[in-house]
Amino acid sequence: MYELKTKETENSVIEFIERVENLKKREDAYKLLDIFTETTGYPAKMWGPSIIGFGSYHYKYESGHEGDAPLVGFSPRKAKISLYMAPGIPKREELLKDFGKYTTGKGCVYINKVADIDVEVLKELINQSVLFLNKIYPQQ
Repeated sequence: MYELKTKETENSVIEFIERVENLKKREDAYKLLDIFTETTGYPAKMWGPSIIGFGSYHYKYESGHEGDAPLVGFSPRKAKISLYMAPGIPKREELLKDFGKYTTGKGCVYINKVADIDVEVLKELINQSVLFLNKIYPQQ
């Protein structure tokens, strides 16, 4: 049976950020920690070895696959900073037009540094993602 790799852990978010080698990326990780914490109201938790997540939801697909995931999160990776937000939020594309310099993947938005983006748009993306996921996956 499939075992979900990205689970919430008790590992320290601060210790993880302190191990980020690139000083600028570490500083940005602290900025994002503040932005995500203030915007969501949720405490930061480590998910797997490298994702800092906020809040959580339980999903179950028609296939029977189910699990838990953070509502939103980020990871200061070597190449870029990954921002995890719901891909299906209604205003996503509209908001991303004013976001700044970024690239996207399946469920991620990638940035080089916080200075490249509009923080107010990031806050709105975070809020929209949390609202969207809480609507689709209501907490029990």
